Amino acid sequence: MTFQQHVSVPHLTTALTGPLQHIESHLLGHQVEIEAWFRSQWLKTPAPFYTSVDLRNAGFKLAPVDTNLFPAGFNNLNSAFMPLCIHAVQSAVERVCPTGRRVLLVPENHTRNLFYLESLATLVQIITAAGFEVRIGSLLATLDEPMCVELPSGRSVTLERLVRDNSRVGVAGFDPCAVLLNNDLSEGHPEILVGIEQSIIPPLALGWSNRLKSGHFAHYRDVAEELSDLVEIDSWLISPLFRNCGEISFKKREGEDCLLKNATALFTAIKLKYEEYGLTDKPFIVAKADAGTYGMGVMTVESPDELVELNRKQRNKMASAKGGQEVTQVILQEGVYTFETWGDAVAEPVVYMLDHFVVGGFYRVHKGRGVKENLNAPGMHFEPLAFAESCSTPDRSEAPDAGINRFYAYGVIARLAMLAAAREIHQHS
Repeated sequence: MTFQQHVSVPHLTTALTGPLQHIESHLLGHQVEIEAWFRSQWLKTPAPFYTSVDLRNAGFKLAPVDTNLFPAGFNNLNSAFMPLCIHAVQSAVERVCPTGRRVLLVPENHTRNLFYLESLATLVQIITAAGFEVRIGSLLATLDEPMCVELPSGRSVTLERLVRDNSRVGVAGFDPCAVLLNNDLSEGHPEILVGIEQSIIPPLALGWSNRLKSGHFAHYRDVAEELSDLVEIDSWLISPLFRNCGEISFKKREGEDCLLKNATALFTAIKLKYEEYGLTDKPFIVAKADAGTYGMGVMTVESPDELVELNRKQRNKMASAKGGQEVTQVILQEGVYTFETWGDAVAEPVVYMLDHFVVGGFYRVHKGRGVKENLNAPGMHFEPLAFAESCSTPDRSEAPDAGINRFYAYGVIARLAMLAAAREIHQHS
């Protein structure tokens, strides 16, 4: 089969259509089997409390490129889906604390990042509306008194110092049933949380000091193959190829042979798939820190040699992740084009889930980046109105690429990534 090349993707502000009919028609045609399969999977491995997934739509391919188990950005979700968020949180908390009423939220150590604090305020709002008492327990050692931060939205958040009493944690006068982490633990496991008797969600082992993207995408490869067998589609159409190296050092130029060997093998595999489908676009790969977030330690590579010809600035960029942590492992991931646009800017969808429910999302937009580049970078902005319709309820009376069906396709692939994360959690439990 040969895909039509360079099919125009209209601007998403006016028409949410584009060249995904091949993938969408398969997903729509197998909707009953897909939903039954997902239900059976959640019985085996319950969904994480919350997940966000960055997707890339190349027209001929729709795949996840990153899965976050400690998502921010809840303030960008469509408020119309608040009832669904509330129901999902009730389901998630009841599974951990069937009779509980108090939830402690442990955030990142941000006090000036108003965007993050707006997300935190939204998360508190959702959990409160779900019928739980919620307080914010900060890991900041300098926080001696509660800190109330007024936000541009007119709301506020109050940060209180996290305290421990024997094997339980909380804040002054507040003993929670569960501890909800919204801190990705890039700098390791806080001693105050180690060995407590309350449930920690997600588990400490899923923080970026332990978790590897290559591990996640190994699980994703498995679930993509399982679903692809079910819907009779090539799993490559929904799964990025990848390879990873062991210990490396960009600054010391150690591990270059491994990078070159794996990049060459990966380019060869991608080119074979492009030839199989008659694609004329140029393959590329993305080199990323195997652990970490915030779009740090990421670069687009169009030739294996580029990885060993980095200048000092590029090496320094790749050598450090969030919090100044040194990058010692790298994942080489098949680059997936994004042919979606918002206005005159490149865009990619980000899908949010609470429990096993898709609760909306937004488009990450970057006017200064191209269709091959990482959009999670300074200068990006978000368009929250894109997911005006549910990602879970397709309409087969509509065209396969109609907006509501496109969102269903996004929801299926995002839930696949969430299922991969659920298997990660099960592996560490």
